[in-house]
Amino acid sequence: MFSSLLESAKNNQFYSPIYARCEAGQGESRSVELKSNDLVLGRTISAASAEVGDSCEYGSLKYYALCGFGGVLSCGITHTAVVPLDLVKCRIQTNPAKYKSIFNGFSVTVKEDGMRGLGKGWAPTAIGYSLQGLGKFGFYEVFKKIYSGILGDELSYTWRTSLYLAASASAEFFADIALCPLEAAKVRIQTQPGCPPHLRKVAPAILKNEGFMGFYKGLAPLWMRQIPYTMMKFACFERTVEAIYKHIVPKPRDECSKSEQLIVTFAAGYIAGVFCAVVSHPADTVVSKLNQTEEHCY
Repeated sequence: MFSSLLESAKNNQFYSPIYARCEAGQGESRSVELKSNDLVLGRTISAASAEVGDSCEYGSLKYYALCGFGGVLSCGITHTAVVPLDLVKCRIQTNPAKYKSIFNGFSVTVKEDGMRGLGKGWAPTAIGYSLQGLGKFGFYEVFKKIYSGILGDELSYTWRTSLYLAASASAEFFADIALCPLEAAKVRIQTQPGCPPHLRKVAPAILKNEGFMGFYKGLAPLWMRQIPYTMMKFACFERTVEAIYKHIVPKPRDECSKSEQLIVTFAAGYIAGVFCAVVSHPADTVVSKLNQTEEHCY
């Protein structure tokens, strides 16, 4: 499955474009067949570099499924792994008088709840961000395909940054609808004193006391946080990868080993993550405050 995912990513139409110089009256350029009236003199065009016999065709249902599965793994695992840090962050946002800093927040939490207290909210985090990752990565490729089909191959490459931004914003809009109920439960578990630490108890309590819309009262600020975050993540990542291969890596991407490509991917992801955090932090505080309640949730 993982080899199929790698091949699918390599088959992406924006992965390794073939450049061709257009000349009026020329019907074929670099194995890309175009009608003469589609060509613009002097313009550089691009086409996908797909190999015959790829195990997963770009735009197929299997391709979208593998992208969604990759999102489940990446978002679900990483967000669950940093639950202790997320817990302290949420408590600082909702009760800064008690939790004065990161280190103080960890100290107070361990003193009151023990080491197990740092894991509060792991279940809604794992489920919620797995669902969000499924929608984010899966729908990103779907919308990228749709929008590139509307623009055409040439404009899709010329305006690829705008295409990344539009596709990622559209994907995150729907992904957050799946995430929001679990995010509401997570924040209550992590920040509300006396709230039971189990999703199976908190979710029915929210439904009973606040109704179904209690799960979605933080949806608008969640969109405000996650949509700019995801737009920055995908656009910055894609363009950073391009820049690294163009200005830093001393050989073409096709000549790099898988380990070298993985290093570039991690570097670009780290750089994109820094910008994501800066963009999304103000709305993140709003999400925590809106999901905070003084009433008991059980």
